[in-house]
Amino acid sequence: MAGARALAWDDGIPGDWTTAFPPHRIVANVHYVGSRDLAAFLITTPQGHILINSNLTSSPAQIRASVEKLGFGYRDIKILLISHGHYDHCAGSAEIVRETGAKYMVMDADVPVVEDGGRSDFRYGTNKSMWFPPAKVARVLHDGETVKLGNTVLTAHKTAGHTKGCTTWTMEAQDGLLQQAQQAKMGGAIGGVLSYRVVMVGSPNVNPGFNLIHDAKYPQMAADFAKTFETLKALPCDVFLGAHGLYYDMLEKYSRFEKGDRTAFLDPDGYRAYVAERQAAFEKELAKQKAASGGARKG
Repeated sequence: MAGARALAWDDGIPGDWTTAFPPHRIVANVHYVGSRDLAAFLITTPQGHILINSNLTSSPAQIRASVEKLGFGYRDIKILLISHGHYDHCAGSAEIVRETGAKYMVMDADVPVVEDGGRSDFRYGTNKSMWFPPAKVARVLHDGETVKLGNTVLTAHKTAGHTKGCTTWTMEAQDGLLQQAQQAKMGGAIGGVLSYRVVMVGSPNVNPGFNLIHDAKYPQMAADFAKTFETLKALPCDVFLGAHGLYYDMLEKYSRFEKGDRTAFLDPDGYRAYVAERQAAFEKELAKQKAASGGARKG
């Protein structure tokens, strides 16, 4: 299932994280400007742009090239957001803020990790290879708060567990071209102007080494994961995106899109299946750790 390789991110930097990928429009004003697997999304407005994820320390140049290839101004990025405070999604933030002057906005529980460059991370804080340039946060976000620029509104959903402040972003986008393509594919009229619900999943993954029940630095980890899955299951989704392209089968969908399928990124069923599969993986790991913990106590 998509997402498995992302679990091994601390084993080294996979080539797909640094390999350039064609930037592309996904739906309405939502564009892809990341690498072959590390996702970065550009939300464009006449008042400037929002960037979600800065990725690796080497990524800003790749992101800038993608933004400009799409015909937008890199220095028109006014707001920088992230999915969560891990090296592969926020290490380039300090550089992007310096280059663009963007306001950096981060979910409350991930702010300490972002501002100390990963040193206080519950799992990776003692691993210097996981540290990254610290960046000052301009606005601290809380669960359910919105980020607005022009007529675009993004909602921040705290989906913690993978990090304490892991964030899933949602927005609504109206796209007449997509509606026409959807209408043609369905062979019938679609009444009114459709608003497509976009969901950008932060991460629901239990990484290797996560101690779900006995982590003194994060004792509520399992409870947070459980709440995250309830949150994700409750989100309405038409367009499924995520912090890694693997989450939403980006390569396959982009291939279909390039061949003329304008509806390739419409995937409500894929979203529900992904969340269900990741929840099952979490519950299996939790049961395994509980069994091991019980056995250790009996011994």
